[in-house]
Amino acid sequence: MKRFVWRWLAVNSLLMFAMTAQAETRPAYGGTLRIAMRAAPTSLDPADSSQPDSFARRNLTLLIFDTLVTTDDSGRAHAALAASWQASPTNQRWQFHLRRGVKFHDGTALTPEVAGASLRAANPTWNVSVDGDSVVIERDSADPEMLAELALPRNAIAKRSSDASPSGTGPFHVVDWQPGKKLTLAAEEGYWRGRPFLDGIEIEMGRSLRDQMTALELGRTELVEVAPEQAHRASLDGRRLATSAPVELLALVFSRDAQTPEEKSLREALAWSVERGSIRSVLLQGAGQPAAGILPTWMSGYGFVFATNADLPRARHAREQVRTIPAWTLGYDGGDAVAHLLAERIALNGRDAGLLLQPTSAATADLRLVRIPLASVDPWIALGEVASLAGLPAPKNEGGAVEDLYAAEQVVLATQRIIPLFHLPLTQAASTSLKNWTLRPDGSWNLADAWLGNGKP
Repeated sequence: MKRFVWRWLAVNSLLMFAMTAQAETRPAYGGTLRIAMRAAPTSLDPADSSQPDSFARRNLTLLIFDTLVTTDDSGRAHAALAASWQASPTNQRWQFHLRRGVKFHDGTALTPEVAGASLRAANPTWNVSVDGDSVVIERDSADPEMLAELALPRNAIAKRSSDASPSGTGPFHVVDWQPGKKLTLAAEEGYWRGRPFLDGIEIEMGRSLRDQMTALELGRTELVEVAPEQAHRASLDGRRLATSAPVELLALVFSRDAQTPEEKSLREALAWSVERGSIRSVLLQGAGQPAAGILPTWMSGYGFVFATNADLPRARHAREQVRTIPAWTLGYDGGDAVAHLLAERIALNGRDAGLLLQPTSAATADLRLVRIPLASVDPWIALGEVASLAGLPAPKNEGGAVEDLYAAEQVVLATQRIIPLFHLPLTQAASTSLKNWTLRPDGSWNLADAWLGNGKP
């Protein structure tokens, strides 16, 4: 009898364990996800160009707002607020038919008039009009990247008014907004894609990476950022990490065009002097990929053809073409300790080639070490945004072939306004209580099906 009882208890325990495990893997509604970030935006308007671009800001936008179309990890376009669309044979006229029944968080309906006004605010040079239930965009020249452009967070559809923050149609609506400090969101019950599992999201802004990790360790937050150079250590410490594709360009950008052949020779010498391999191993702790091109290989398909190894003899030869060597100031973000070390190392490499560089955290400098979030998985858009940031005209996609993209990138690099150094991934650490979330290759959060569990892996 005792043997039977013990067997029954053992079987019952196993059944209870299996039922608990099954319940734990089943998505559950409820809970508030707590997120910390370094960025501290002071505006939620997707089209506010006064706000610096960052992966964090893009992710905030996509929690509150929707775009007409979305793109998947391969760059293919999918319907969103636009249920369908047509393009003219020349790709100059695009017509987007809006999805019916969608409402903004303030309860008003999504209309072509509001959508058109939102797109005009974000793109003053576009010719945007309304045709029945659709929005029409006409360009002066062919724009085969229109769908990828409309998928950018800055082109999210927002209803703007003079007395409040813009209203969106996204999965969460704003409950409390303290610009640059804190954002509290609640799930939108009538969201057209279906209510999120999470009840809400609280986002603390302006938090240092160290403070973020401490908060994660203490259970005060569920999702934080990890610097690329700290990702390996965090992994060894058992952190639950998610990493994007290399989507951030670390580069040197000059403040103006080279004025003389001698100045061009000096910029060439600097490009050949940088020891990307040793910098990656030591300062970046193996993170990212050395780069001499603007676009990463996963995006362009040809990034590997650019030589990234330092060539000191070649750098010295280029420097020897110039008699008088000016002292350049090399600017870096004073709040980024690794950027300071990188600037010091680049200056040392330049000195080995006979160049004079003085690192500075001042606002103005002859060239700056900058981190550029690549704007899109679409290589033409990504290249165009980097060119614009460097003060150069954005290249036009005339043919769409890889050869055309490569030629366009070569044109940008030939100006010597920008010296690419590394392509870095975005890394985030999450608590074990955050379930079923991912970090997409472009660095965006996929929280559509995320939910909070009991903290077990």
